[in-house]
Amino acid sequence: MGADVLTSHYWQMTFDPFSANTSFHFESDDYKNCVSRLNYLLTQKGFGLFTGLPGTGKTFTMRSFITGLNKNLYKVSYSAMSSLTTMDFYRSLAYSLDLEPAHKKVDMFRQIQQRIMVLSKDKKITPVFILDEAQYLNTNILNDLKILFNFDMDSFRPAAVIITGLPLLSNILIKQIHEALTQRIIVNYRFTGLTRSETEAYILSALNAACASASIFQPAAIEALFAGCDGSIRKLNGVISTALLIGEQKNLDSIDTDTVMLAMNERLAA
Repeated sequence: MGADVLTSHYWQMTFDPFSANTSFHFESDDYKNCVSRLNYLLTQKGFGLFTGLPGTGKTFTMRSFITGLNKNLYKVSYSAMSSLTTMDFYRSLAYSLDLEPAHKKVDMFRQIQQRIMVLSKDKKITPVFILDEAQYLNTNILNDLKILFNFDMDSFRPAAVIITGLPLLSNILIKQIHEALTQRIIVNYRFTGLTRSETEAYILSALNAACASASIFQPAAIEALFAGCDGSIRKLNGVISTALLIGEQKNLDSIDTDTVMLAMNERLAA
């Protein structure tokens, strides 16, 4: 039996809502704002840019969003292999479109464009490309993106291209060399992370979902969690999991500020 299961039992939770593979779902303002823009992007098609610090929910939001898409209407391609060479990038796109990549870049370019057009015009399916961790994409790939998704002399947009990454990505794209790509971005959203009120709402909602007592975390402990996690859901989950484990080891009735600080220090030392 895993430590997370034992801890859940101690705190009388039906499951661990703070684990990495939890089924618990919390719709923060970031989540709602991002989904709204993603829906708009699907109707307009073209490029969308989504940035944020690590752990603020970008990947979770994207995963949740694409899971709900109708597979008869959308064909999704997801790539987080941002350190690829230009040729590997083209091959990755070709494979995602169920194509056998040609040997030359120019032929792969034509294959990909033709496939996108067939999906869009003939099959009425919108291709959706998600390029995650895009701050690592090399300049040649970024330059090719605007050409690869240029159809009918830029008068037709058959696909949605979702570009996600750290805030550094925005700084990269404002450079003059990428101006042509930046001008094609019709949606630009930056994740800000959980606010103070959302941090409390997230914790209480998670406990409620696991049928656990809302008093597990003392009010001051929630304040300390917000102050120490910088709005990062991933960091918050990690500290909470460690705090619950420490609380179990010490036979505590609730998590206080001292326990939160011990959890934070333990994770820093790991």
